[in-house]
Amino acid sequence: MDPLISLIGLVPLFALLGVAMQALLARFAITPFNSLLATFGLTVAVEAFLQLIWSADFRRMASHYDELKLRLGPMVVTYSEVVTIVLAWVMGGVVWWMLYRTDLGKSIRASAEDAAMATACGIDAHRLALGLSGACAALAACAGVCVALTFTLAPSQIYAWVGVVFATVMMGRLASAWVPLLAGLFIGLSESLTMALTAPTWAPLVSFTLLILILITRRSHD
Repeated sequence: MDPLISLIGLVPLFALLGVAMQALLARFAITPFNSLLATFGLTVAVEAFLQLIWSADFRRMASHYDELKLRLGPMVVTYSEVVTIVLAWVMGGVVWWMLYRTDLGKSIRASAEDAAMATACGIDAHRLALGLSGACAALAACAGVCVALTFTLAPSQIYAWVGVVFATVMMGRLASAWVPLLAGLFIGLSESLTMALTAPTWAPLVSFTLLILILITRRSHD
């Protein structure tokens, strides 16, 4: 079966999970800092659950996309990588259009700038947070399928993406839907060059080093 077909079930499932998590956070009035602790605890629980079902061994999702290759001059790219890139750009475009071309996007940006003023103007921040959490979880489901298409999977691999995600967000500052995408491409190319010139074990060092440098630089500018 085509792995992309699984998105038909995963996207709405993860959207519901995202809404449920946000509802729980709002119900118990969990602070942003405590929400980070709750997220870390949930991550540990998910890792243990995955190990219980599939063990801690590395696994690879077989796909016919790996057998199809696209030659671009001296480079050979698998279709799984092409699908990942295309999905990333499509999702980035949809997010950009939604944020800057719809009333919903204007409401989201207004709430991000000044939540109290947005609420005073009639924006329902609670419903907006629920919808945004569901949308983010749905996008995470798409990203998870892309990761499964391209990389070897293991329960402990969750932590390998922490530095990449934080570095991408810090570089992009979430000022635009395209900036984090370009930041992610830059980090991906940097890690690929590191693996080619040194060893694969050094690749995670790139994202964490960039994250530390960004934090130091921005703190000195504040």
